[in-house]
Amino acid sequence: MEAKSAQDEYNRVKDDVQALRDDLAKLTKAVADGQKSNISSLRDEIRRESREAMDHVRKRGDEAITRARDASSKAVHDVEHQIEERPFLSILIMFLAGILVGRLLDR
Repeated sequence: MEAKSAQDEYNRVKDDVQALRDDLAKLTKAVADGQKSNISSLRDEIRRESREAMDHVRKRGDEAITRARDASSKAVHDVEHQIEERPFLSILIMFLAGILVGRLLDR
């Protein structure tokens, strides 16, 4: 009788160990699936934030280019206005600037 009881106990422990293995496999699969889902949602969030950052940078760049273009247009207009008001002085300044650049390049 004792041998049968020990055999039954062994079979129960064996079944419990197998059930534990099955549960552990299910748990591992569930955790892996959960991590895949988390990784997927993080990847989507990173992509979305990257697009938003790129759009923001592009918008700021466009604004900077517009400001630079406006400033350069104003500067050109101001120079043209000064040349129209004082043409002789403008020619003299350009002549002196040419001499200065020529001397710098000779060295």
